[in-house]
Amino acid sequence: MARTSMVYRGIAIMGLGALAACQGEVDEAQSEAASRVAVLPPIEVAEGDGLPDELPAGLVWETNDTDPTFASPDAKRGGTFRTSMLSFPLTIRRVGPDSNGSFAGPLRYNQLGPVTYHPNTRRPIPSLATHWAYGPDGRSLYYRLNPKARWSDGVPVTADDYIFAVKFMRSKQIVAPWYNNYYTERIRDVKRYDDHTIGIQGADPKPLHEMHYQYAFGPVPKHFHEPRMTEDWVQATNWEIEPNTGPYQISKVDKGKTIEMSRKADWWANDERYLRHRFNPDKIRYRVIRELNVAYQHFVKGELDTFGLVLPLYWHEKARGPEYDAGYIAKYWFYNDLPVPSAGMYLNTENPILADARVRFGLAHAMNFDRVIETVLRGDYDRMPTFQLGFGDYDNRLITVREFDIDKANAYFDDAGYSERGGDGIRVRDGQRLSLRVTYGAPHHTERLVILREEARKAGVELELQLLDGSSSFKTMQEKKHEIAWMSWASQGLSPRYWEHFHSANAGKPQTNNLANHANPEMDDLIMSFRASSDLEERIALAHRLEQMVHDAGVVIPTFQVPYTREGAWRWVKLPEWLGTRTTGALFNPHRLSAGIFSSGGLFWIDEAEKERTLEAMDEGMAFEPLAVMNIDYRAD
Repeated sequence: MARTSMVYRGIAIMGLGALAACQGEVDEAQSEAASRVAVLPPIEVAEGDGLPDELPAGLVWETNDTDPTFASPDAKRGGTFRTSMLSFPLTIRRVGPDSNGSFAGPLRYNQLGPVTYHPNTRRPIPSLATHWAYGPDGRSLYYRLNPKARWSDGVPVTADDYIFAVKFMRSKQIVAPWYNNYYTERIRDVKRYDDHTIGIQGADPKPLHEMHYQYAFGPVPKHFHEPRMTEDWVQATNWEIEPNTGPYQISKVDKGKTIEMSRKADWWANDERYLRHRFNPDKIRYRVIRELNVAYQHFVKGELDTFGLVLPLYWHEKARGPEYDAGYIAKYWFYNDLPVPSAGMYLNTENPILADARVRFGLAHAMNFDRVIETVLRGDYDRMPTFQLGFGDYDNRLITVREFDIDKANAYFDDAGYSERGGDGIRVRDGQRLSLRVTYGAPHHTERLVILREEARKAGVELELQLLDGSSSFKTMQEKKHEIAWMSWASQGLSPRYWEHFHSANAGKPQTNNLANHANPEMDDLIMSFRASSDLEERIALAHRLEQMVHDAGVVIPTFQVPYTREGAWRWVKLPEWLGTRTTGALFNPHRLSAGIFSSGGLFWIDEAEKERTLEAMDEGMAFEPLAVMNIDYRAD
């Protein structure tokens, strides 16, 4: 397949004469850059660690080609799927500064790992690897890579790309502390046994069913990145299109406006068991529409193909009218069973006011989430009782929320020294007002925050609302320039994660996910014990204790949870008759994953004949039967 090029609109392209005139300068610049390319050092292995030089004898190679398929054989290829995003990404790099933003999902989900998990059975299924085996030490995995696997530019995926991946992720050039740490501390060794056989050794033994989730990682294209590993790698690759292994690749960028991804007609995995009949549109066009309500208007006009209707305002009030009554737009309500996004208010403890636990507890009791649920959210959402939820036995069900209680809030604030109130009713301590800034990036959350702000004033707290666009909001939080971060993390996997959010190694540092800047040596030890344990019962007990410590610290005020997705789609966007899978987080997610490690996305398709029929019916004033579907197969009792 030809290498995909990036297209920028509005930029003049030099003629051939100008290019030839500059060629000497280009060669000189490339030569200078080549002289600065870093030679990544060999993978260092701690004493006592390391994979064997030869494959261990007696490995039992496994695969999974018997679990049921979950895509529809009726799916059709073709068409353009038109969707939107609230902000334009600050980069299209997968790692490094600003990479964890608005377009991270489409980029990362088109880079496959060796295996993924079946969205209904939750068992491992092949992805880049066809077979796998577990090492005798309880912390090693071995993979046989699919020899058909190719990068976007046609270069084969080999074991060398895995060796390079660890060197790359450990390198300082990528300016990614989380990846540096993870690929040093958690991924201890990787070894090439032949072009298509690798071994990966993790830091500690794990329960077998969690091994892939804990230690499997995807390759990094050595042929692409190795020549670029200079001290200015971050800036140099900010807008370069990295080869990937998934079905889609970026094909056009109109900066600040749109990103288009095109499907690879000769994608190497077209006929693989769990990937066939999926990822059906020829193109996916992401258009920046910075206001959700404006995006909805584009949807109703037929300029976007689908629209999320989880928000009660949209489902109950906006999603009605002639387009729905005439059956042009369908409504879907689908219950799922998957880890719940960790939605909350993350309190930056480096702020002097929030460093006081009494203030944090007072804030929690001053937040009237029930009123938000009863009014703005129409009773559709539930309170999130803990930081993480949806991991089965790992969930600590004994924790209860800190309810809205003005008396308790007042007691905590008084005890913290904020016992006086100014003329505006806001509490004061030594001349300092109890005023805190809430940073957020979703305009449609403003109504929720306004209610919380007005209710909090009853306890003498001022919340200053700081709305930024999505990318800027997350950047502010990652750089730890927030006071209170209003956001949610996409929970994923088979067990909760604590190290990145609460270990002191990530406190006080930019570009880490410890938004609370929380540091507690006792918790650090337990987090490391949780990461090191291979005993399921011990891990569950540690998770319960850690979740309790998060609650007791009060550094996160959990907000809401939603056990379903609700979406609208024009009738030419088709779904399987079962709509989705147990772990489907979004019915119209065009990519491989919709809930962390579970392979459940890309099930829909565009029916071009139905689109033509629908548009003709609209022109002629003809109607279809209204369509509203609810699937409760996975609704909790």
